[in-house]
Amino acid sequence: MEPVPYQTAQALSPWEPGVFSLVVYTAAVMGLILVILFLSSWLGVKKPNREKLRPYESGIIPTGLVRYRYPVPFYLVATFFLIFDVEAAYLFSWAVAFERLGWPGWFQVSFFILILAVSLLYIWMKGGLEWGPGAQKR
Repeated sequence: MEPVPYQTAQALSPWEPGVFSLVVYTAAVMGLILVILFLSSWLGVKKPNREKLRPYESGIIPTGLVRYRYPVPFYLVATFFLIFDVEAAYLFSWAVAFERLGWPGWFQVSFFILILAVSLLYIWMKGGLEWGPGAQKR
């Protein structure tokens, strides 16, 4: 039998941080989650009535139509926020690792910013940033 290389033995050792510890921890967490979900569904009291089946709206009794149509600008603002929030997260992480990344990292981030600038220009030209009263005239 051929001896196991030192690095492989070290990675699978329960005493060294590595893959084995991560797998055991993940299995323990998943097992605990399954046990808790099973126990809560098995032991939980189930007494449905009209009040419990009513939709909960932050303590307000719902009235009127169930479906409220949000205006399109709401979704546009939310989408733009997500896009540029993720951009900021990437730029902050790049700024932290700036010295280690060097010029190749600078060129990659410049390309990333260029793509975002072109997409912002495209959105602007299509009228996606105009959602005031004047936008309805177009």
